[in-house]
Amino acid sequence: MTVLVLYATIEGHSRKIAERAASRLEEAGQHVVLGDVREPGFAVPGRFDGVLICAPIHIGRYPTSVAQFLIDWKAALAAVPTAFISVSLAIHSDSADERAEAETYPAKLEKKTGFHIAKVHHAAGALKYLEYDFFKRALMRQIARKEGASVDTSRDHEFTDWEALDAFVQEFADDVALAASA
Repeated sequence: MTVLVLYATIEGHSRKIAERAASRLEEAGQHVVLGDVREPGFAVPGRFDGVLICAPIHIGRYPTSVAQFLIDWKAALAAVPTAFISVSLAIHSDSADERAEAETYPAKLEKKTGFHIAKVHHAAGALKYLEYDFFKRALMRQIARKEGASVDTSRDHEFTDWEALDAFVQEFADDVALAASA
């Protein structure tokens, strides 16, 4: 069984999450092809036993390349177990309203693309202070202060619950194995 793991990333954290997911899938006995969804033409989803997509929310939306991939390949994706990891800082917020809003983004993506994402995991992202330019670092520091998060800009801060991610990936690996044996 072979699983396609695709990611889109802005500052690299979604790629790190996708790499972790790929590693866990391999530990579960799956062969994995890992790639950036923005790289055209390297993989046809219909040739895989499952597809896992990892994408960040920035400024209230996923990267255009993710939506376009779902539009282009929705028939092939519907034929195999498909899962989605939505990455955002808002899912880590103390505000229930902000977390609830972050949880709506996969449904908005579904409406935009016409592809139903049956299995979704919300992963908290990271403050990548070392990656930001001066203005973004100042803005993110201000937001972090409001949220009670670290304002130490001398290093990056990850908020991903790796154990919850691992459990989600294992459930997906089980789905792929079950579908392949049917």
